[in-house]
Amino acid sequence: MEISKVPKTELTQRLERFTNEMDKAYDGWEICAIIGSVSMFYLTGTICDGLLLIRRGMGATLWVRRSYERCMIESEFSDIRQMRSFRDIAVEVGALPDTLYLDIAHASMEWHRFFSKYMKFSNVLPIDKIMLSTRSVKSEYELERIRLSGKKTDSILRNDFPKLMRDGISELELYVELYAMCVKGGHEGYSRFSMMETDVTLGHVGFGDSPLYPSVFNGASGTPGLCPAIPALGSRSRFLKDGNLVYVDICFCIDGYNTDKTLVFSYKRKQPEHVVAAHQHCLDLHRHAASLLRPGNKPSEIYAEVLGMVLPEFKHNFMGAPGRTVPFIGHGVGLYVDEMPVIAKRFDTPLENGMTIAIEPKIGIDGIGMVGNENTYLVTDKGGVSLTGECSEIIVVN
Repeated sequence: MEISKVPKTELTQRLERFTNEMDKAYDGWEICAIIGSVSMFYLTGTICDGLLLIRRGMGATLWVRRSYERCMIESEFSDIRQMRSFRDIAVEVGALPDTLYLDIAHASMEWHRFFSKYMKFSNVLPIDKIMLSTRSVKSEYELERIRLSGKKTDSILRNDFPKLMRDGISELELYVELYAMCVKGGHEGYSRFSMMETDVTLGHVGFGDSPLYPSVFNGASGTPGLCPAIPALGSRSRFLKDGNLVYVDICFCIDGYNTDKTLVFSYKRKQPEHVVAAHQHCLDLHRHAASLLRPGNKPSEIYAEVLGMVLPEFKHNFMGAPGRTVPFIGHGVGLYVDEMPVIAKRFDTPLENGMTIAIEPKIGIDGIGMVGNENTYLVTDKGGVSLTGECSEIIVVN
């Protein structure tokens, strides 16, 4: 079986970048532990039941409970050791400093109870934002995967997806058929979000005003889903008919790396002029925001500039359904779909070359649906370069 391994040189550079970020944030830090699967993969090239322990000036060790054999097959990381329990780490490390630096968003109280039985610290400080900052600038190795993901997403949505639309097909059926098409095209089956318990198989496929349904996560669009217990996929009882907007917002994942793209279609009929005008306004805002994705520009200032361009008649429904809008127009994309930076207020750290950011100005129209495009961009000196194709007018499918 062929394994796609992250090269050892890549892992070394990532660990160095992370420790440099730690030095900036926490002067004199001594030891940190990483248990989140995405961060563990980023730094070691594998995921396990265990933890990555990093000691300042003393290197890093991946301690594995299960499965050590799997990690040895998959990873080029230089120091992988088997453990039966946290006691093994405590014996090896010996005396501990007062403070542990931990990705606390991934540490349950149950995990901490077992860990602190053998590894006792007076203080625990978070490293979650430091890790997100570390991952925000992509290497060429990462960009190769993101570019491929973006190319496949654009091709499938533009060339293949319209062929699936037909009278009477349900949202769920269309979602499942698009999902199968994407998996056959290279998508790995699901995409991770940093928001707890919000990993998705694909994204949103909605007919008419379905995307205006209240969302369970922090996004512009929603979906009724299958039922209250499964607020995902699509409705079994909503069927495609002439004149429907078809809203498609999907993630595509290759080797763990995602892109994010939205296109809007109209089934068998052009949309009314006011719908087309709202969509065109979104495209104008989108292109302007993308042009501002240059090193040194601050996300908060980009957000303020674009928000200031929104026409008065769309202020109430910009970035969501009226009364349920979200306060951002873009977000970082990588191993998580929702990474740093966010194009929103209070995100004042300047952009850097190599960041990948999804831009998604959208407008929710009562009784009609959601309009606007989303594309994933690479930050460059000349502005954002789209990795998922160009913006598009509402695409009429006959």
